[in-house]
Amino acid sequence: MIILNLIYILAEVLIACFFFGFGFKYLSHFGTLGENTQLKVWNEELQIYERTTGDNSMLILLFSVFTIAALILFIYIMILLIKNVRAIVKLRKEGKHVATFREVLLDLLDKKFHITLLAAPMTTLVLFTVLPIVFMILIAFTNFDSAHQPPGELFTWTGLTNVTDVFLGNVTKTHTFFGILGWTFVWAILATFTNYILGMLLAIVINHKLVKFKKMWRTLFIISIAIPQFVSLLLIARALEPAGAINVALMKAGIISAPLPFLSNTLLARICVVIINMWIGIPYTMMTFSGVLMNIPAELYESAEIDGAGVLQSFVSITLPYMIFVTAPATITTFVANINNFNVIYLLTGGGPFALDYYQAGKTDLLVTWLYKLTVDHHDYALASTIGIFIFMIVSTVSLAVYNHTGSVKREDMFQ
Repeated sequence: MIILNLIYILAEVLIACFFFGFGFKYLSHFGTLGENTQLKVWNEELQIYERTTGDNSMLILLFSVFTIAALILFIYIMILLIKNVRAIVKLRKEGKHVATFREVLLDLLDKKFHITLLAAPMTTLVLFTVLPIVFMILIAFTNFDSAHQPPGELFTWTGLTNVTDVFLGNVTKTHTFFGILGWTFVWAILATFTNYILGMLLAIVINHKLVKFKKMWRTLFIISIAIPQFVSLLLIARALEPAGAINVALMKAGIISAPLPFLSNTLLARICVVIINMWIGIPYTMMTFSGVLMNIPAELYESAEIDGAGVLQSFVSITLPYMIFVTAPATITTFVANINNFNVIYLLTGGGPFALDYYQAGKTDLLVTWLYKLTVDHHDYALASTIGIFIFMIVSTVSLAVYNHTGSVKREDMFQ
């Protein structure tokens, strides 16, 4: 254990070297996120403009987060070191055996093997998930946008300005946020339950004992999954254009006299994305429900038939409760995925039709596609980070609340 203490001390020394040799110069500017901007200075001798080195708010914030994480690690290792020393002193006073370093290592491969297995995943989780999330949250409290791009223009702390803009301060942003939030929930509910209900009915029909060639029918519906989703969506988007295949076919058939604005009319665009999502998603739910149906004990139906139950009563009393019980967690996951369903919306409509009363968004945009536009197209990183925080809060609250009230959780060890 003495060697283990030496390793702890070495780790403390390395963290201290990182802090004083690298991290402190960034952490010292954490309160202001930089003071000196990059400037052009005329060089009389060379007759050219030279750029002077300035602060970089992005790097200051990023490395400050890593430095703070290193300080937390330093404190944690210090606590482990103190506990280890106290344990050694106590064991020696009591005359008990003090584990050697070899015994500690063997223990990590035996009784504490779970710690060994979890060490690498937890480290990567902190480095590539927790710290980036902390960084994104901090960005939401700055004015990091297209007008404040370091090192030319530094960004600074602005407190809750972005939050108040979304809810109270900026009429356009407030209208955009609540308009998109409402459509996001409508979309998620429709996209989830249309696929759920129709996929369930399709699975029941295909698995019915009177239906022949069950494998063939399943294969026909699954073919759509074999084609990459983005390819299908891009082709459908082209087909729905004014000069696309669908409008041309309808006009040649004499059904319409002018092209229908499938993607330029708000109502039609929203209906189209819901219907096309059904075409893409129903085969997945059909496969899921087919697996569930095959595992429902046949004795339940036989007993219900003996008791005089009809097809509808058997479905309501046996099939439906069983499928809801088994698929509830997957349905919640699907609902969360639909809230963040980037592909269907962005590849089909691009968030359009665009509206003047919305801030950098269109009428079919979800919160996640709006966030993407704010980040990639308009470089409004601070507002995008704020929206990202709200998405996380909404998704986590809704999913946890619903999941904890499902029968799958309350009666996870049985089905009644």
